[in-house]
Amino acid sequence: MTVRLERTGAIARIVLDRPDALNALNGEMKDRIGDLALELQRDTDVRCVVLCGTGRAFCSGSDIGTMTGFDVRAGRARLQQAHRFILGIANLDKPVIAAVRGATVGVGFSLALASDLVVASDTARFGLVFKKVGLAPDGGMAYFMTHAVGARRARELMLSARLFDAKEAQSLGLVAEVVDDARLDARAMELAEEMASSATFALAMGKRMFHAAARPSLEEFLELESHIQTEVLQTQDHREGVAAYREKRKPLFHGR
Repeated sequence: MTVRLERTGAIARIVLDRPDALNALNGEMKDRIGDLALELQRDTDVRCVVLCGTGRAFCSGSDIGTMTGFDVRAGRARLQQAHRFILGIANLDKPVIAAVRGATVGVGFSLALASDLVVASDTARFGLVFKKVGLAPDGGMAYFMTHAVGARRARELMLSARLFDAKEAQSLGLVAEVVDDARLDARAMELAEEMASSATFALAMGKRMFHAAARPSLEEFLELESHIQTEVLQTQDHREGVAAYREKRKPLFHGR
């Protein structure tokens, strides 16, 4: 199982467990996260959720090896699958804490931002690296980043696709705390225990209020994203980006 569910009292941990691939997300993992989010939404014994990964990375994005044989219908289905797991985490009526270390990039970064609180190891590295494989941001990244840091800074991070460390992420308001790597898991559980012992129904209603305050809604934005990304997935640049990634070379893009 590449995504595990662990329970400690009122706390549930969703653990990405594919360390040999830096926890890159394939379709099975996205489905599993979406299923677990639905299960945890219904489980009244769970009062807080922690997202984390095994090994030296939180999540290095989508598994590039699965990006083959694209057609429009398959592309839309794949995007809807991705949106389901992002929405499942973002809309949980319980506090969600992401504990991240190492690579937290691409849709893995989107997954972290879908949580309510990000605690980062000092080893964490973030990036909107989509252009490196000829893609537009996905997983709600443009939505989350625009609301978190503003449109101009979000565009700069997307256009540059540069990696930035946990301290910069904290200065941008994307990360709540930065801790020594050895302390990350314990600190996430400390925060989860505090959340789980608090008035979680009030927190759930507060989350709904913050969601309502953001317009357009995440659902409306993801519908737009799915149309845009379906077009981008058909481009020559995307095919070149995937090929270059597999062949471990610099891509040669032509803007089409």
